[in-house]
Amino acid sequence: MQISSDDARLFFKLMPALQTFANSHLQVIKNLRDVEQYQRISNEQRIDLRNAFYEKPEIIDEFVLENPFGFLPDELVIVTNWKNFVAGDFFIQSVTKKFAIFIGNNKVYGVLALVEPFQFVLGGMSLPTYLKTVLLPFKGKIIYDGLIEGYNLFMGSGISASLRNTYRAAKQQGKIIESLDPDWKLSESKIHVQKDWKPLLDELIARASKLRAGGGDATVLSPAFSLVRASLEFARIAVEKPDDLDALDKLFGKVERAVEKVQENMFYSDFEF
Repeated sequence: MQISSDDARLFFKLMPALQTFANSHLQVIKNLRDVEQYQRISNEQRIDLRNAFYEKPEIIDEFVLENPFGFLPDELVIVTNWKNFVAGDFFIQSVTKKFAIFIGNNKVYGVLALVEPFQFVLGGMSLPTYLKTVLLPFKGKIIYDGLIEGYNLFMGSGISASLRNTYRAAKQQGKIIESLDPDWKLSESKIHVQKDWKPLLDELIARASKLRAGGGDATVLSPAFSLVRASLEFARIAVEKPDDLDALDKLFGKVERAVEKVQENMFYSDFEF
C-alpha cells in the first residue's frame, strides 16, 4: 500500500527542497543550485547526497529555521520530524495489504510506498530481498525516502524462515512499528486477554473432570476425553499466565500427547488384518 497522491506530491515537494538546501552546505554535487536541477540528477548522485546529508541531521534544523522555500508551518513540522529517521540495511520480508514489512536491527517496521506499490518499485524482485534505504516519519506513518540501494544477496531457506518467524512473532506480539513519531507507542500484545475467561474455564474443567468412558466405547472416548481435559488446562494457563512460556510449553506437550493417542486409536480402529 502507498500514501495518497496528495501526500506523495507533498513529499516530493519537501524532500527535493531539503536535499538541495543540504547540498548548498555539503557541496556533494557541484553546480547544484535549485530544485529543478536536483530533479535532473541521477539516482546515484541523489544517493551520494542523501548519504552525506543523514550524517549531518542538524541541517534539518537549519532548513526549518531559514525556511528558504517559504513552506507552511505544517509542512515544516513534517520536515522537522524527519530527524527521527532510521537509516540502514533492511530486509523486505513481504508486502501485505496494509504495508510492506521491513526488518532491520531486530525491529519490524510497517512501511508505506510513495507513488507506486513496492511490487513495482522493486521491479518484480522476489521477496524477501535485502536493501539499503532510509525510513522516515510522515503524518503518523512510515515511508521510505524514495531511494533504494539493492544488494545482490541470495536468500536461502534459512534466512527466509528466520525472517518469516520474526514477522509472525512481531505481528502476534503487537510489535510491528507503524510510526516513527516520538509520541507513538507500540500497541499492547495481541495475546493480552481483555475478557475474564477464568470463571467459564473453571466451570468447563469441573465438568470435564466428570467425563468417564466405559464399556466398548472406552477405546475411542477415553483418549478423546483426555484431549478435552488437557486442552482446557492449557487454555486456563494461557488466560491466567500468558507470559509463563515454560508452563504453556509443558501443557502444550500434554495436549500433543493426547492428540497422538487419539490418532493412534483411530488408526488401529480402522486397521485391516
